[in-house]
Amino acid sequence: MTVQVTRVPTLQNLRKIIALAALSLLAACASTPPLGGAPGSQVTTAAELPVPTVADFAPVSTDAQLRPLDVLEVVLFGIEDLSRTVQVGANGTFTYPLIGSVSAIGRTPEELGIELENRFRQTYVLNPDVTVRVTARAQQYVTVGGEIASPGRFEIDGPITLMEAVAMGGGLDEYAARDEVLVFRTVGDDRYIGVYNVEGIQRGNYADPTVYPNDIVMVGDSPGRRRLERILTLTTALSAPLVILERVLTQ
Repeated sequence: MTVQVTRVPTLQNLRKIIALAALSLLAACASTPPLGGAPGSQVTTAAELPVPTVADFAPVSTDAQLRPLDVLEVVLFGIEDLSRTVQVGANGTFTYPLIGSVSAIGRTPEELGIELENRFRQTYVLNPDVTVRVTARAQQYVTVGGEIASPGRFEIDGPITLMEAVAMGGGLDEYAARDEVLVFRTVGDDRYIGVYNVEGIQRGNYADPTVYPNDIVMVGDSPGRRRLERILTLTTALSAPLVILERVLTQ
């Protein structure tokens, strides 16, 4: 007669099994592909991430307070040569003949008209009468995703900071890689990726970078945090059988 013997693992062996399982989990995500591997993408530092130009945005119509990328019709009564259509730049300013750079962001068309009149008075123009009309307004969005509490596409009124973008998404979730927050930006035909450490920004170690309309903010995943949770879950799941087995072995 053949007797089949099944060997029951000892408590020490089970603990070794848990340790080996933990090590295999730690090694599972060791080979992460490098950033910026996609064709046409450039990984760059915060200081090198370029500012988008007007041509990088698609303006659509909306309502009233002046914002970057708005298209304005400026009419200087009686002086046709100085009347023209301009577009506010991504930084909230535009350049006008005779008076140079003008800040438009946050002003109403009427307020901007008064500002232009004051600036023209400083030139040879006598009694300038300026009317500003918005002919097209740019609806502006930033997309926030990845390991974020409430990812989505959010409307913004011009440039914001990276920390403001993260706050719009409800903040980082428990698995976020705080040293790997990416900002994707397209300028012309080039796509750039900026990599930021938000923990360092929160501590004041780094400046809070600017995020522009059409940027995509992606919060990276921390494999270490996920692995730790899985290890703890595994240990918790085996704790009851270990106790039972230990009692059997000691009887």
